[in-house]
Amino acid sequence: MPPKKNPLNLNPLQLKTLTLLQAIARLDEFSEAGEIEGERRITSLPHAHGDHFHLGDALVLARDATGLNNGAVWKALERKGLVRTDFPQSATLTAEGLAYETGLAEQILHRADH
Repeated sequence: MPPKKNPLNLNPLQLKTLTLLQAIARLDEFSEAGEIEGERRITSLPHAHGDHFHLGDALVLARDATGLNNGAVWKALERKGLVRTDFPQSATLTAEGLAYETGLAEQILHRADH
């Protein structure tokens, strides 16, 4: 039997936010190794220019990133063991958070076809 999609029953905003945090954690300019092996600590968030911002080679629309500024979303992700946070100062993605399959990366991380 295949693994259940979204086993922690994250809502759409939580899924989008986790997808973005995972992408941010993969970029050294915004993150560093966490205290525990397999974790990544977010050191800064990207800055928006108008209605979007850039994450590496991806473009993210601001409308898909509203959860990055929502403390309730961060706390929900923390309760589910995906991040440790002191919103809005810091966040660390746990190994579980980094590995969680949101299924949204292709939809919200827009990459050029060339």
